[in-house]
Amino acid sequence: MTAAMLATTASLGVWQVQRLHWKTRLLQEIDRGEAAPAVSLPPDPAPFTKVRVTGRLRQDLQALYGIEVRSTTSGPEMGAYLLNPLERDGADPVIVNRGWVPLGAPRPGDTVSATVEGYVRAPEKPVRFGAADDPLARRFYALDPGPIAASLGLSHAAPFTLVALGPAVPGIYPEPATALPRPANNHLSYAITWFGLAASLLVIFAIYARRALRPPVKEPA
Repeated sequence: MTAAMLATTASLGVWQVQRLHWKTRLLQEIDRGEAAPAVSLPPDPAPFTKVRVTGRLRQDLQALYGIEVRSTTSGPEMGAYLLNPLERDGADPVIVNRGWVPLGAPRPGDTVSATVEGYVRAPEKPVRFGAADDPLARRFYALDPGPIAASLGLSHAAPFTLVALGPAVPGIYPEPATALPRPANNHLSYAITWFGLAASLLVIFAIYARRALRPPVKEPA
């Protein structure tokens, strides 16, 4: 039993070290992408690439992504992220995450020429026990451009989304992202925890083995 538990805790510690290296490389890629200037959108951009794309922003086709409470000038409000397709000449439209909007805020519905600067985000898959998408209401909780485009009546879309970047002005919606996302990197503490449990297990087993192997004390006759 001790050997099985030791193998489990040690392997989990090694796995967390591997995750630590992976997360560190990911954060370095995000830092490089944020520091680099925006480039014209390539045909197959890597995630977190900062790009610039020009087209026709279909504000008449709208969907909402996620749910989030934010502090506003009128107090805390429930909101979501506004999604619009950006049509391009000779290329698939891109679903643009334009930023957070209060659920009750009016949203314009005209088609306008626009240049959007932001970062590329890979498709998300639905979480097994998370909120379910509602395509009829155009409410989504996984940022997957395929189903989103279908709900907007588009036959196809680019296989990624573009998250708009820009300064956030209080009271002006949508509020775009101001920086690239940085996931938490707690894997070092997790690794220390698992290796600490493995070390504690060895100490406990050593104490047990010492007592078990100690020769019995003979009682005087």
